[in-house]
Amino acid sequence: MTGWTGPPPLGVVVDLDDTLYPQADYLGSTATAVGAAAEHAGLDGAAVTAALWQELAAGSDAGGTIDRALLATGVAAPDLPRYVPALVGAFTAHAPSRLTPYDGVVDALRALAAAAPLACLTDGNPLIQAAKLAATGLEPLLPVVVVTDALGGRSVRKPHPTGILAVAARLGLPPDRLLVIGDRPGKDVAVAAAVGARAIRVRQGEYASAADEPTAWAVTDSFPAAACLALDVLGAALAR
Repeated sequence: MTGWTGPPPLGVVVDLDDTLYPQADYLGSTATAVGAAAEHAGLDGAAVTAALWQELAAGSDAGGTIDRALLATGVAAPDLPRYVPALVGAFTAHAPSRLTPYDGVVDALRALAAAAPLACLTDGNPLIQAAKLAATGLEPLLPVVVVTDALGGRSVRKPHPTGILAVAARLGLPPDRLLVIGDRPGKDVAVAAAVGARAIRVRQGEYASAADEPTAWAVTDSFPAAACLALDVLGAALAR
């Protein structure tokens, strides 16, 4: 028994960061890469790494993190233009060698892909998101990937519906018949609601303690558990 009412979903959309792998692993390696670039530029690389990590931990999708990190290490505001472009370049160009998915993610994605059309919808710089996805090794399991920033920059990040509408078009499905799985209520759950779809919230990662607002159809503590719920709904639909 799933507790699902109304028309069943016809496809599944998954988030990337903190849904399929712990984003803290990426942020830590990126802070180290930026620190190395800062050292090359004559700054205290270890101090920049520590300050940037602190800024990212306070809100990883906020802009201006490198500027604030440099200010925190004692770089004067008038000197920021001397350093920031190269450090932003190091941030954007960083390609981690490996990002390990959460336990059970690979098998869960395979099961979802066998049951219904599957896509990934993620926010961020397209180059950065591509590097993350490549490092997870999950690309072969996600035949459709939509990066919102490629559709219109930060202004169309979730919960703006542009991204999920693009996913629906790529999958050839009505947007309201998608089931979204993600970790952030204000983004993943909200973007589903924006098109009349439903979502499963995975309570893990940076936003694990965020309030369940808006309310998801279901809440789980892991991606495999969310996938099991999705498979139950999809299986009930196929049995009709």
